[in-house]
Amino acid sequence: MRHTLRLHGVVVGWSDLERIEPDLGRARGLFRPGVGYGLVQPVFRLFAEAVPRSDAGTRDEAKLARYYKSRDALKLELVDASGRIIPTSAIHIADYRSEAGGNCELDVLIADVEYWRRRSLVPSS
Repeated sequence: MRHTLRLHGVVVGWSDLERIEPDLGRARGLFRPGVGYGLVQPVFRLFAEAVPRSDAGTRDEAKLARYYKSRDALKLELVDASGRIIPTSAIHIADYRSEAGGNCELDVLIADVEYWRRRSLVPSS
């Protein structure tokens, strides 16, 4: 099921959120950047710099704090295939494409019971 990420109406990208954990209210999946991704990419690259995958033990707490503040200020919206805005408590894009073998993943926390109910009624493809 395609989920679109928007910033003030501009499409940032999309994901099928193929990995779900309803008990945790968490959904994740490969993120495919759209034309508007350039507007938010610096924020999510800041996270990748603060928490590099290549050196799992190293964290830059100052950059991480800037990331959380900047990410929350974006007010990104997650929209389902039928155009409904899905209430989220956190939206994160792990953008490690600049690292060897890296990719981009969307990770969202969804506390909306109705979303999870609708999602369970949709057959898997």
